[in-house]
Amino acid sequence: MCGIVGYIGKNNTKEILLDGLKELEYRGYDSAGIAVLSDGEFNNFKAVGKLVNLEEKTKDFKTEHFAVGIGHTRWATHGKPTELNAHPHLGECSYVVHNGIIENYAELKKELESDGVKFLSQTDTEVIVHQFEKNLKTATSEFEAFEQTISQLQGAYAILLVTKSKEDTIFFAKLGSPMLVGRNKENEKYFASSDTPLIGHCEDVNYFDDGDYGYVTPNEIKIFNKNKQEKQPHFTKLSTNKLSAQKDGFRFFMEKEIYEQSNVITDTLLGRLGTDDVIFEELDPELFNGINEIKLCACGTSYHAALSASYLFERYARVKTSVEIASEFRYREPIMTEDTLFVAISQSGETADTLETLKMAKNAGLKTLTICNVDNSSMVRLSDATILTRAGVEKGVASTKAFATQVTIFWMLSLHLANLRGTLDKTEIAKQIELIRQVPASVKVRDEIHEKIKRLSKRYLHGHGFFFIGRDIFYPLALEGALKLKEISYLHAEGYPSGEMKHGPIALADPELFTIALLPEHMLYEKSKSNVEELSARDSTICAISPLQFEKADDFIATKKHESYMLEFFEMMVVVQLLSLEVSIRLGNDVDMPRNLAKSVTVE
Repeated sequence: MCGIVGYIGKNNTKEILLDGLKELEYRGYDSAGIAVLSDGEFNNFKAVGKLVNLEEKTKDFKTEHFAVGIGHTRWATHGKPTELNAHPHLGECSYVVHNGIIENYAELKKELESDGVKFLSQTDTEVIVHQFEKNLKTATSEFEAFEQTISQLQGAYAILLVTKSKEDTIFFAKLGSPMLVGRNKENEKYFASSDTPLIGHCEDVNYFDDGDYGYVTPNEIKIFNKNKQEKQPHFTKLSTNKLSAQKDGFRFFMEKEIYEQSNVITDTLLGRLGTDDVIFEELDPELFNGINEIKLCACGTSYHAALSASYLFERYARVKTSVEIASEFRYREPIMTEDTLFVAISQSGETADTLETLKMAKNAGLKTLTICNVDNSSMVRLSDATILTRAGVEKGVASTKAFATQVTIFWMLSLHLANLRGTLDKTEIAKQIELIRQVPASVKVRDEIHEKIKRLSKRYLHGHGFFFIGRDIFYPLALEGALKLKEISYLHAEGYPSGEMKHGPIALADPELFTIALLPEHMLYEKSKSNVEELSARDSTICAISPLQFEKADDFIATKKHESYMLEFFEMMVVVQLLSLEVSIRLGNDVDMPRNLAKSVTVE
């Protein structure tokens, strides 16, 4: 979730841009940069890693009078995390920053290169500034050139562009990525991709709608809609509470993070989906040479993502896969052979048990891969290779979007391996890739689903426990659902394979045992349905989650019909997350706080 800031005014532009980027650090990033236009001259600074590196590069740079500046924090999508690939990107006389993805960048880049344009980066963003400057040669004004440019872009974007011939102006465009503009009594103008960088600087802000574009100067804000019709800005008062602003109007960070899974999964996919293969530029193909087994190692939620991955690796890539709980693996005497790829999974990259198992694998001579959300973390530095999930910071106690992005990575990686190993033909891989493109839509929270879960949550406040049950890859999801519920509600919950009910657990079935049954249409539906009927016959209270009506359920949450069990997986993931959230809120828990501090919510 890249971050954008912009500023027009007479204050210390450098400090305003850097401070704004600091407020966006919680989104996650691997590089950053700023560009400042003052007295007809650009000053541009970029750095890989944390913002302190950028601060060091700019320590001798000062702006003491009017200037226009733009800044950016980047998650690597097209091209690795390098200074050349960091934003802002430079043309002959212009700079640009951009969030999102330009889907037709390869086509535009090819045309520009045929015109003699030299590209410095591997990014899709750089085509924007060069396309603008190409249009500028024939347009009647800078704004017309900008208008032409955005009409030629396909994809999602939030764009800020500055050019020397309009040194008091920032051009902007927004489609599919958030952006707003703020103002204050001194007539300064501020841009950002979320509220927090503007708090303390602006009294009110305008949130751009999709399709909005225009320009801002010290004296005016010009906005046009997607039909090229001018519209008036709609300013609203800006919150003065940065913590509240970071919640974006949601009650808890966990709720916000459930809702933003669609956006972060989009970030996870950026630059990685080809037509008939998945592209991991960060991986050396030789990493998989001589590999006959994959060993996945993790704790907690990441362990459940690893369990999900084992189904995908064996089903699609046809490679033997084992899954280890890190806290157990490190204290036994495991057999590790050099034909095994060792994969460590961690949101933070600092999980102690998982880090120790990674060290064990390295010492045993295994090739190692880390799936992680934090660049430059201990596991990333230690591992032979890394795939970043790009989930951004999770502020809620219970992990949600980390699990979603990890499973997304594993689905893509299983297809990448299937292509390398020849276990799926190109047609099937292309079909799977098209399904992956639908994941962001499948995890969008529907209002009717959330409202129903809020109502149903009243039923589940009293009882002696929960069973979450599922088959195949839905068994790890059942484990994850149970973990989410117990972690924030403090109620007893267990996840089971549906077929294991008759082997002992069914003895607990009665009206006070709540069974959350995952019943996907495209994965062993009839068998799972039979298992649920056994529990229903013993009076367990059944909540069925399924696209198919289940008449024996006491409660039923209808998911959409999908063409793949994996899309059903992702939608059901959102449902169990919301169910855990709403039961916990009903119980009066602050779900963003550790247990000893969490009993602080007043429930009406």
